[in-house]
Amino acid sequence: MYKLSPSDFAYLYEECKLCYWLKVKHGMYQPSRPMPGVFSAINTRIQTPLIGQNLHTLSSALPRGVVEKQEGWVESAHIPATNVFIKGKYDLLAKGNDGQYILIDLKISQPHIAKIEKYKTQLAAYKFSLEHPARGESIKVSKLGLLIFYPDQAKFINGQVTITFPPKWLEIPIDEKGFLTFAKEVDALLSSSPPAESKDCKWCRYRHVGDEFSHDMIRT
Repeated sequence: MYKLSPSDFAYLYEECKLCYWLKVKHGMYQPSRPMPGVFSAINTRIQTPLIGQNLHTLSSALPRGVVEKQEGWVESAHIPATNVFIKGKYDLLAKGNDGQYILIDLKISQPHIAKIEKYKTQLAAYKFSLEHPARGESIKVSKLGLLIFYPDQAKFINGQVTITFPPKWLEIPIDEKGFLTFAKEVDALLSSSPPAESKDCKWCRYRHVGDEFSHDMIRT
């Protein structure tokens, strides 16, 4: 059984199948690229006050639902017809008026419509995990979306800078069949021999340059 991290789907899986294969099967991670601390600080300061709030009362652009949980870990049962399962941490879970839940991924980023396609599999993986948990009760998720914040204006007031981050909601269509198809594709990748390197992967290029340089040094 292979553990799949939903956060890998939007970037690592798309960027280089070999690097993804090495990480999941052999624990070989790409060198870390630390995120500037300011993004984590902004994320935390936005998320925390949302607990207990109805999103729609904060902005009419947001769905109706009271935020109940923040940064929750999930682990799924194994995905049917595969040897994989999901484990990861979602951002926010809100309870809608219908008693079902809204799964929310918070981003500090520009709200381009292309992000719906980019992050749809990540949110679908969290949804599957909540509805098919390895342990505990199932949580029905009726809506998925990205809650995106990007700085709009800055004002200097009484010696302080106030930056506005107007919220933008990008709803992600639910496609359970599409997610199961994707999971089977990942399972087939992990069950096969190492895939080819991506021509655009800078880490693969770095490995080759490092090898060539070290061999040149030995010869000289």
